[in-house]
Amino acid sequence: MDRRHLANCSSTNHSLFFLVVVVVLLLLHSCLLLPNPLVAVAEDSSSAIISRFQQYLQIDTAQPNPGYHEAADFLISQAKSIGLEFQSIEFVDGKPLVLLKWAGSQPTLPSILLYSHTDVVPVEQHKWAYPAFGAHLDSHGNIYARGSQDMKCVGMQYLEAVRRLKSSGFQPIRSIYLAFAPDEEIGGHDGAEKFADSDIFRTMNVGIVLDEGLASPSEKYRPFFAERSPWWLVIKAFGAPGHGAKLYDNSAMENLLKSIESVRRFRASQFDLVKSGLKEEGEVISVNMVFLKAGTPSPTGFVMNLQPSEAEAGFDIRVPPTADPESLERRIAEEWAPVSRNMTYQVLINSLKHLISLVVLYQEKSETQFLCSWLATSDNFCIEGIDVYA
Repeated sequence: MDRRHLANCSSTNHSLFFLVVVVVLLLLHSCLLLPNPLVAVAEDSSSAIISRFQQYLQIDTAQPNPGYHEAADFLISQAKSIGLEFQSIEFVDGKPLVLLKWAGSQPTLPSILLYSHTDVVPVEQHKWAYPAFGAHLDSHGNIYARGSQDMKCVGMQYLEAVRRLKSSGFQPIRSIYLAFAPDEEIGGHDGAEKFADSDIFRTMNVGIVLDEGLASPSEKYRPFFAERSPWWLVIKAFGAPGHGAKLYDNSAMENLLKSIESVRRFRASQFDLVKSGLKEEGEVISVNMVFLKAGTPSPTGFVMNLQPSEAEAGFDIRVPPTADPESLERRIAEEWAPVSRNMTYQVLINSLKHLISLVVLYQEKSETQFLCSWLATSDNFCIEGIDVYA
């Protein structure tokens, strides 16, 4: 784990807030400057916009076998229809990252990157009311599809905003990039990580990045800041095997259950802060158990009269930039997976390094410092009738 990057995250909290809010303001302000909104949307009615969204949703990009090339072909077809530059980049064979560009009038200025990912999590189809990749639209306007929120809706919102602005004759000052990356749902190592480390990314001169957030059910647009870093933790316990009827100390299952209870207490303490209103959900460390693995398999299930010698559990932990990562590491090593209880642990992913490398901070100009100070003292603000809550 790279402690240098973990430490950097805490110091950039307010900067991240500023950057995200400025992007939102820029996009909203650009939309408000349309010369004639009716002309801009004449050929892009609501039904056409929804139809394009449904087309994107109907492409099965679920892990572990996402249809990346079909998604890339669709996105490139949209870029052609809008009039954007495009390229498909495969840092890893079979995993294209689609990069679109709308050149600005002053391309030497730091650019804007609108980022989204094309893959979605797996589907348990039997638990769905409609086919998960059918993009069914019901009479209430609800669309049923995997990826409709995480995060194909955001990718299409980017495209439709650019389509409307471009068709109106609007010309951005800065170049705007739209990136559609693979493999985010399994860690992003072959997508955003390689993109962030590439010469292509460095030449883009990115000043601001807008990533995924939450959909808003109202007319209020809510920007989010202080992205939490995912730690995927696997704890493994060891102990002597024994007959199912025998009582003895320090079995693998007993040791693991002690750890699970310790994690549960910590989770409850963090959740209580949210329930009491003392902190927002993004300000606490969230911990959720996502799997348990133990037992000796048998043809009919598991051997019921044998205590296993190994047991493990997996946890999805989200760490805000204001948290102390070293303190969390000590908690894991000393309380959740202590060697004294014959336990080991592994953090499978920590994306913070590449989160930081994706966000290039520019604060040297006086107007930036002024805006940052103004935003820091504004709980909410309104732009020409559009409410924005930070």
